[in-house]
This record gives sequence, C-alpha cells and structure tokens, in this order.
Amino acid sequence: MMLCCCGRLGAAVRLWITLWIINPSCFFYSANAQTRIPTETVKLWADTFAGEMFSLATKYSGSHLLQKKYKDVESIIKIEEVEGLELVRKFAEEMEEMLGRKMKAVKRLVNAAEDADLYHEYNASLEYDYFNSVKVNERDEDGNYVELGSEFILESNEHFNDLPVNTSLSNIQVPTNVYNKDPGILNGVYMSEALNPLFVDNFERDPTLTWQYFGSFTGFFRLYPGIKWQPDENGVIAFDCRNRNWYIQAATSPKDIVIVVDISGSMKGLRLSIAKHTITTILDTLGENDFVNIIAYNDYVHYVEPCFKGTLVQADLDNREHFKLLVEELHAKGMGTVKKALKEAFGILSQFNVTGQGSLCNQAIMLITDGAVEDYKQVFEDYNWPDRKVRVFTYLIGREVTFADNAKWIACNNKGYYTQISTLADVQENVMEYLHVLSRPMVINHDHDIIWTEAYMDSALFASQAQSLLLMTTVAMPVFSKKNETRSEGILLGVVGSDVPLGELLKLAPRYKLGVHGYAFLNTNNGYILSHPDLRPLYKEGKKLKPKPNYNSVDLAEVEWEDTDEVLRTAMVNGETGAFSNDVRMPVEKGRRILFLTNDYFYTVIKETPFSLGVVLTRGHGEYIFMGNISVEEGLHDLQQPDLTLADEWIYCVTDIDPHHRKLSQLEAVIRYLTGVEPDLECDEELVQEVLFDAVVTAPLEAYWTALVLNSSNSADGVEVAFLGTRAGLVRFSLFVGSEKRVNKKFLTKADKDSIFTMDHFPLWYRRAAEHPPGSFIYYTPYEEGQERKSSSVIASTVVSVTVNKKMAIAAGRSAGVSIHFYCI
Repeated sequence: MMLCCCGRLGAAVRLWITLWIINPSCFFYSANAQTRIPTETVKLWADTFAGEMFSLATKYSGSHLLQKKYKDVESIIKIEEVEGLELVRKFAEEMEEMLGRKMKAVKRLVNAAEDADLYHEYNASLEYDYFNSVKVNERDEDGNYVELGSEFILESNEHFNDLPVNTSLSNIQVPTNVYNKDPGILNGVYMSEALNPLFVDNFERDPTLTWQYFGSFTGFFRLYPGIKWQPDENGVIAFDCRNRNWYIQAATSPKDIVIVVDISGSMKGLRLSIAKHTITTILDTLGENDFVNIIAYNDYVHYVEPCFKGTLVQADLDNREHFKLLVEELHAKGMGTVKKALKEAFGILSQFNVTGQGSLCNQAIMLITDGAVEDYKQVFEDYNWPDRKVRVFTYLIGREVTFADNAKWIACNNKGYYTQISTLADVQENVMEYLHVLSRPMVINHDHDIIWTEAYMDSALFASQAQSLLLMTTVAMPVFSKKNETRSEGILLGVVGSDVPLGELLKLAPRYKLGVHGYAFLNTNNGYILSHPDLRPLYKEGKKLKPKPNYNSVDLAEVEWEDTDEVLRTAMVNGETGAFSNDVRMPVEKGRRILFLTNDYFYTVIKETPFSLGVVLTRGHGEYIFMGNISVEEGLHDLQQPDLTLADEWIYCVTDIDPHHRKLSQLEAVIRYLTGVEPDLECDEELVQEVLFDAVVTAPLEAYWTALVLNSSNSADGVEVAFLGTRAGLVRFSLFVGSEKRVNKKFLTKADKDSIFTMDHFPLWYRRAAEHPPGSFIYYTPYEEGQERKSSSVIASTVVSVTVNKKMAIAAGRSAGVSIHFYCI
C-alpha cells in the first residue's frame, strides 16, 4: 500500500486503509463498536497520524535545508536538454569502437594461425608434451607430475572472474571422446603454439579483452589465459568446442535444412533411438540464422509438427526444443516411402528459395534411414539436377550394409556426405562431418566472415564458478588452410573467437546520462534481447543460480510488450535509426508495484555488427541534465567525509585494466585521481564533476543530522536512518540508532539491490519519489524475499529539484527511513 502525502488532510482516508491492512488486530476489539465511532473522529485520527508522519519525515530528512541549498547555488548551475538521438548515436559509436578492437584481435589470431599451418609439415610420429588444462598440476601417487600435467602457474585474476589463470600462456582442453595424443591432435597443438605471443599481445593492446581461444576441427581447444579445467557438478567434462554455437556459426554459412527420418517398422528399437539422437544432435548445430523442418515417413509422409506443414521455421531455441519433444514421441511402424518424403522436402526448399525466405544461402536435406532400396535417381533429376543447389546428406542407421551403396550414391551425387551410425556413441562425430562439407565453399573462396553470437551464459567452461554466469556474446572467425595442395579441397582448420561480456558494453551507456527511469538495451537483428533491465535470465534452485531454459531467446516484444504494433521492434531489427514514444507501465519492487510513465525510445544500429542499441528517456525525468561549476579544491574536502559513498557498480574511473587499481573502490579511485596520486586513471570527467558539485551542495546535511543525533530523542520517534542519493550516484546517510537495533539491516547494503544504485537502475526509493511533486513524501513498506508480507518499517522519500530558466531537473532523492511500531491495547 502506498501513500503520497502532499499535505495532511488529503491523505487521511488512504492512510486509514493502510493502518487497517498493516495491523487489523488493533481494531479487532469489537466489530460492532466500530459502527459507533463517528466518521469525523476517524478522519481526525487519520489526519493527525498523517501530519505526524509528514512532520517526522520532513524533520529527519532535512529536505527543506537541501532544497534551500540548491536554491542558493542556482547561479552556478547549468541545465541542458538531452538530445536523445545524438545520445544514442554517441553510445553506439563508442560501442562500435570497442567491438572493433575485439574484431581486430580475432583477425590477428586468424592470420597467425593460418601462417603457422602454412609452414607446418604434418608429422605422423610427432611426440610433443603440452599443457593439458584438465591435467595441469596433477601428481601421481609418487609425487611426480602426470603425463601432460606439468607445473602450470596460476594466479587469481579479478578481470577473469577471480579465476586462477596464467596470463602468459594458453593451454589445451581435449574432449573425453578424443585421444589426447592422437597425431592429428599433437600436430594441431604444436602448430597452434604460435598463437601464444599473439594472445598476450592482444591483451596488452586491449586490456578489456577477456577469453581468447582457438577451436580446432580435430576437437582440441586452446584457451587464453590458461586455466585449470574443472569438471561439472556430476564430475564430467562434456565440453567439445565443435558443438559450441560460435564454432558452428563461424564454420558454416546460414542454412535451410529439412530432416527426413525413416520411422518404418524396420527402425524399431535401438535404430530408432539412434535416429532420434541423430536428429537432436543436428538440431543442436543450428542457430537463429538457420531454418529447419522435420518430416517423418512410413506408409505416408507427415510433419512432426503439423502446424509447420509446407514451410521452414527459424531454428531458434524454442523451436529446436519443441522439435526435440516431438521427435521423442515418434514410433516405428509400417513401410517406408522414401520417394514421397524426398519430393516433399525438395518442394519446401524450392518454395522457400523462390519466395526469398529463409537463409538465402545453403540448403540441405538430411536423410536418416536404415536402408535405401534404390538410388531414387529420377527424383534428383526432377528436383535437384543439374545445378545441385540442395545438398543431400545420408545417415545410414545400424550395422547392416546391404543398402550402403545406394545411400553413398545419393550423397555423393548431390554434393553431400554419407556416414554410417551403428551406436549412440558414433552420433556426435558423424553428425559434425556435415559442417565441414557446408564450409567448403567458404574455405575455397577464403570468405573470412566475422560472426557475432546471440547472448549466452557459458558456464560450461567454468562449471564450479558462479561468477561465470555472465551474459556475453562471442566474436568469431573461421581459420582456413592456405596450402596450395589443400585449397581446392577446402580444409577448415578451426575457429578463433573471443568473448565480450555484455555488461562491458552497457558501461558505455552510463546511468547518470539516462535519468531516474531511463535505461539502455541491446538486441540482435533477429529481434532477440542481448541485454535489457527486464531480462532476468537466472532462477534460483536451492542456493544455486541457474539459467532459465530460454533465457537467450527472449524477443524484444516480450519485454517492451506495450509496443503492440511492433513499431520499435521492426525498426531495430531492420537496423534503422529513429525515435518512438509510448505510454508504459513499469513494474518496480519485483512487479509488486507499477509506475505509469511515458517513454521516449531512441535507437540505432551498431555498425559492423548484427546488434542495435536502444536508449529510453522518460518524460519528466530524462529531458534535462544539470551541471554545477565547482572546483576540485572546493569539492575534495566534502568528498572525503565518512558519511559519503559512491555507486560502486558505476564507472567513475576505469579500475579493471591496471591490476594495481582493481582493489580500489570507485570513491577511492576518484579521490586518488583528483589528488594526483593516480593521474593516469581513465575517469569520466563529466560524472566526476557532478559528484564534486553534489558533495559540496549536500555537505550541510552531515552537520544537520549530527545535531539531530545529539539533541533529539530520535529513538522515541522511531527513526533509524536518514539518507540521500543524487543523480550522480552519490549517497549520504546517518544512523540514529546502533546497527544492532536496526529493523531492516540489509537496507542500503549490496545485499538489498533494490535500495542502492546499480548498473540497471536507480534505487527504488529514488524512483518512486521521482514520480511525485517536490516537497511531498511517498511512503512505502519494504518487502524482503522469504518473509511475510508485513513490515515493521516504513520508508518515506521525497525529491529535491532544481529549476533554472523554467527548466526543471531532479537533483536528488531525499529519504528518511522511519521505523514505526504499532501497539495494540
């Protein structure tokens, strides 16, 4: 229940309702007696209580004093209008520059890898000891290092999620189903040692780089910086770089695929299980830029999803998972009608191509069967020859080889690939072969296309580290053989990639420029969210945080749902630049309360990427920004007072590049920069100037609150803490009771994200106060997760504004945390 008290009488009725909800036992005395209380008496009680609340909040907040102080300094304040389109373009250019540095780093690695392979001669008897990331620093019972497990120096590094890493060397991970001393592995590992100095040099050139890596077509994975690889919670290391989305997208062009699966009676038992696993594995190699459908055949041809009949659908996570569920329900019976199924598949692909839909690139049919009784030459003559635009891949299920020649003929005469899958263990390796075939045109033409993945959380690398659950995107490029004897064959050597945490991108759209309700967000050209304040990708399972199943396929329309005509979504998917306005309802306090706002959206594309950036400025809060002219000497003294803190998630000064700065808080970094102790720190001059001004203007509050502590019987008033926050992320606070006596001990701490300045939002008390006129108070009861919906404390907040030349900007959110105890008689 909320109460906005602009005066005393106007809120009386609402306050009475609040009292009744908070503590009905106070009025349980007699249901009949309630009817005998005169209405005027009830109004008087409520009015008196509202007046006392208002007086209490006004006294302890010191809002009148602060408002007067801002009035006194109006002459040195400049209020500027925020140009939304100019702002979003500026942010996008900075992001383009940042992402451009990542692309350059990847290109340098590609060139180095291709040159290293060009001058490397394959040696079938090569013996070479390398650092295996699973085995490093492991010893046997005699205390000797195990094979491939030599000493590998590791040191904890905050830049890499506090993991122990080696920033001088990379090391190698090999999938469990690949022999780690296979000649192909050893030659590839030896050749790719040439990447080590490039990894280090890239990191020195751009210290914001995170993980850099090379995934080989043979299966080994070279990762920089080197780590000790940890198994998952089940003790398994299932990671295979060739299955990762960044590898698959970089290794192949977008593709349209129809999977044709035999479910005739001969496919019963193990064969059908292998076929289902093959389909699931193929689906796992697809992404948002691919299109797919699945046809099953026996006596007749039918689609596993009838709603998708005659078309292809985007292979996003939702559709892939839907297909997997339907495939599990398939049963084998009847006779096989391969010819009809192939005709249906060719018809879908032809229609899709003619209408300009789909990937407009590779097209393929995946035929999964335990036997082809003929070669179906007439079908291919009618539908695919002579151009052979559609590749046909055949997967022969089971140990029977009677029909192997026909399956081979079909694949070889349609530019595809044939493989036989006898056991479930064979599926993974055999399915992956089709990617190498589809990559050949790219390899032969040396099309080094750069790809960017959708948002994802790669906890697979560091399963034991909760910090690894960070949203990121990957930039990747394919690595080709440049040897003359292999160019015509199109040999893919692997894929180079580097991760980009999306939080690093959003640091380039700082909160203080966006206003109290403003925010920035990113989405892909498929309409999926990369980052958005309303994207909540994790859920709690016991004490662990886990990604939601479809966290990275959330459409923009699902979070900006009031864009009912999808004007905003369509424009951003098309990579346009423009503006859009909409009335919205913004949930706060985890959806328990709603704010009614009018948002102005400004959007543009981030060049050289498939991403678009959106910036939201809220009417009444985002139009203006003010700056105060204060010298460093004036501000430094007030900035160093013990009651003052800064938003530690905001970037006042960049502290994560130089290792010597990583232990500094943002306040410490700002002070060291201004005092000349760390003149080389990279700081946001505009934000630091705002902080200095806010420190000077709000300084009188410290003395005011101290006087209250000394002179008032505040414990009798029930006041615990007074605090303020400014648009620059500066917070001052004063405790009126001992820490041990506080009712809500989490309030204003990192444990209570709602009440502090974060990367995603201003504090709840600041946002709610901003929706009401200066001088009025908003009252609400904080809600703590896991507790009953009653609270013994009330937060009272008000806003302090500045007006210059009829332009008004919010200067600070002023609040008093008030603990009110109701006693029943």
